[in-house]
Amino acid sequence: MNNAKHMTILVILCIGGYVAMSSIYTVSEIEQVIITQFGKPVGAPVTTSGLKLKIPFIQDINPIDKRILEWDGKPSDMPTKDKLYISVDLFARWRITDPLQYFLRLRDERSAQSRLDDILGSETRNAVAKHELIEIIRTTRERVPLRDALLTDAERDLNMGALVPIQKGRMLVEQEIFTAAADKVQVFGIELLDIRFKRINYNESVRPKIYDRMISERRQIAERFLSEGNGEAARIRGNRVRDLNKIQSEAYRKVEEIRGVADAKATEIYANAYNQSAESVAFYEFTRTMQAYKAIFAANTTVMLSTESDLFKFLKGMDPDHGAVPAGGSRR
Repeated sequence: MNNAKHMTILVILCIGGYVAMSSIYTVSEIEQVIITQFGKPVGAPVTTSGLKLKIPFIQDINPIDKRILEWDGKPSDMPTKDKLYISVDLFARWRITDPLQYFLRLRDERSAQSRLDDILGSETRNAVAKHELIEIIRTTRERVPLRDALLTDAERDLNMGALVPIQKGRMLVEQEIFTAAADKVQVFGIELLDIRFKRINYNESVRPKIYDRMISERRQIAERFLSEGNGEAARIRGNRVRDLNKIQSEAYRKVEEIRGVADAKATEIYANAYNQSAESVAFYEFTRTMQAYKAIFAANTTVMLSTESDLFKFLKGMDPDHGAVPAGGSRR
């Protein structure tokens, strides 16, 4: 009898302990709880930590994270306003501010991540399509890009190497996406805290065009260097020819001056040598005439001389047996 009584008490205690355990639950500091009864939420969300009570068996607890959560989207290709396809990788931070609304609409974090994929992906596409590539790449419009120091003023006037002026910049584009998406996710009990471009890369089909443009700009600068080099080479060659002509001209002038001085000196010597007597003068005339004959007469040369010519006077007085010709004749 006592054993049966003890068994009954033990069973009652076990059932009471189980019921007590089923009616007690714990809420941690990093979560909040929605109580559901037969699958439907009842009461207000439990947002404070500690031991809590619920109706056993018919009520269930649904923990919901209240920490800051991260959404990391997959890279997606999308076109910019200037028809260039880029691969955009985006991430965002969010948290659940209305757990009841969140539970009614999404239930769990997996559904929330999927809905964020749709909303943030759509708003990102809209924002990228409304702006040119430079607006998304450049951080802010106040940031002044570096210009190539090798560019001349003329090339700067042609805007070679210059970037297209921007109106907003990447930070404002991110703010546009954030503002548009925050209103849409709020209806799910979610607060969007931040959104950032993690990576922006050129699409495979766009990269060759970008590289071709970069090569073209570098080639223009290289052509300018080549043109300047050819111009400098032409200038150096021109200076060399000018200096060479100047040296040759000065050398020729110097030679002629020396030659003139030498001729004047020789003439002076000749004059001093042959002006000593009438015989020396006649001998000088004879030798100079003979030198003139040697310079004038050559093979197949015909000379017509008057009998009164000074050049003919020595020929006129020669012995006929030694080749003299009559006066007024000619000699070959």
